[in-house]
Amino acid sequence: MTAETAAVLPALMVVLAAALWAVTVVNTHLRCVDAARTGARAAARGEPLAQVRERTKAIAPRGARVDITRGADVTRVDITTQARPPWASALPPVEVRASATTATEPGAAQP
Repeated sequence: MTAETAAVLPALMVVLAAALWAVTVVNTHLRCVDAARTGARAAARGEPLAQVRERTKAIAPRGARVDITRGADVTRVDITTQARPPWASALPPVEVRASATTATEPGAAQP
């Protein structure tokens, strides 16, 4: 019984590490989606893009890149970041992207 447990324990640790890494990536993606939605709504209402960018970066994970495109018809916010588990900095990062698109309100696209 002890030998079987010793043989299976490393495999269980790898599965646990993979599951924790997946949870980290999913959490990062959800934060990016929330930030993109918030930014898209604010930009579509006509708020200044500098304020929208700051608000979006406050919600997004640290180090995220925020791109805002406000047109006459459509407003789009794209967020890109790297997800890496804090307990394994030697592992390669996973790129996480999220975007939100919404209709621009009349007059919001004007400077």
